Amino acid sequence: MIGHARKLLPALRYLPVLALAGVIAPEALPQTISVDLGTGQGLTSGIVQMVAAITILSLAPSILVMTTSFVRIVVVLSLLRTAIGLQNAPPNSVVISLSLFLTGFVMAPTFMASYEAGIQPYMAEAITLEEALPRALGPVQAFMGQHANEADVALFANMAKIENLESPEAAPFHVLAPAFMISELKRAFEIGFMVFLPFLVIDLVVSSILMAMGMMMLPPVTISLPF
Repeated sequence: MIGHARKLLPALRYLPVLALAGVIAPEALPQTISVDLGTGQGLTSGIVQMVAAITILSLAPSILVMTTSFVRIVVVLSLLRTAIGLQNAPPNSVVISLSLFLTGFVMAPTFMASYEAGIQPYMAEAITLEEALPRALGPVQAFMGQHANEADVALFANMAKIENLESPEAAPFHVLAPAFMISELKRAFEIGFMVFLPFLVIDLVVSSILMAMGMMMLPPVTISLPF
């Protein structure tokens, strides 16, 4: 009997752990998540709103590119990196992150105006979703209209057979968005060319000096990079 008792002594050390598990186990029941979408017409409206929210979240990167100054900033930074002669420094992740932060800085007044005009009243249940969307898009559309070339807006308006536009801000979103993106690309390449030109001149001068010195095997970027 004494030998059996000694064999059971190590197992007795685990009794507190087993007892604690027995206390916690009944409370660790699987939790369920329920979404109340209503019934009848409310059910249909709730499903449509949920699908619309999921669609907007999935298209958020494209919306960011279409409606902000992100395109201009990222293109200019990419051309600047190429002009310096460094293909992988800074890496793409740094360029994208810096572009996002600069975009947030530039777009902060527009985002605040959009939030105060449409999102905040909707969250306070002062207006409906149908009223909140135009109010929230108003400042963004005004920003796009101010930075879109009138010629580009007129081009897409003509293709869409829309006449008598008072201003670019008055153009529909499906006309204003492509015109805004093309205008941003034009400005980005113009700025990139102005940034690229001094570096190109430095490379040409360094290449000419190396050719005159007979150092043709030395890459010009190695000498021109510090300048």
